[in-house]
Amino acid sequence: MTSFSLEPRRTALVLIDLMPRIIALETGPLAGGEVLERCIALAKATRSVGGLVVHVRVERPGVGVQPEGSELAPELDPQPGDLEIVKRTVGAFANTGLDEALRAKDIDTIVLAGIATNFGVESTGRVADDFGYTTVYLTDAMTGLDAKAHDFAVSYVFPRFGTATTGAEYVAALSPTTD
Repeated sequence: MTSFSLEPRRTALVLIDLMPRIIALETGPLAGGEVLERCIALAKATRSVGGLVVHVRVERPGVGVQPEGSELAPELDPQPGDLEIVKRTVGAFANTGLDEALRAKDIDTIVLAGIATNFGVESTGRVADDFGYTTVYLTDAMTGLDAKAHDFAVSYVFPRFGTATTGAEYVAALSPTTD
């Protein structure tokens, strides 16, 4: 069990590419729908303590019409105060305004979940680390296009850039008990 605490009002839960066309891909170790369900619960927990929820979706550059299923999954039900970021690269920072939006809200911790572990999640996490954010990876609320690639990112890459933990440990860190 990882033991840490987070300041909710300085924490952003960043959900990567939870769009119908991405959720429907063959993924591992979890199905996209399972990741979506976990992320919905984590978003509710984050909002309930005053944390920020950021929804990131990808659009293909240079095309007039995006592929069907390119909108956020309707089950996410973004709430007032949530941010939506549209990216055109693998990670969520390049030319999106994400860094500026987070700094304007005094966010210093980024918590990552979504699809795909070793693409959008990992790329966003590496840049978050470069930018000086404390980075947390919710390993049971993400999945890869391949289970082996997911496992490698979780066991080898993420611990070098931040804290790899579970959704339950994240929720506990948002609401530490006082003795």
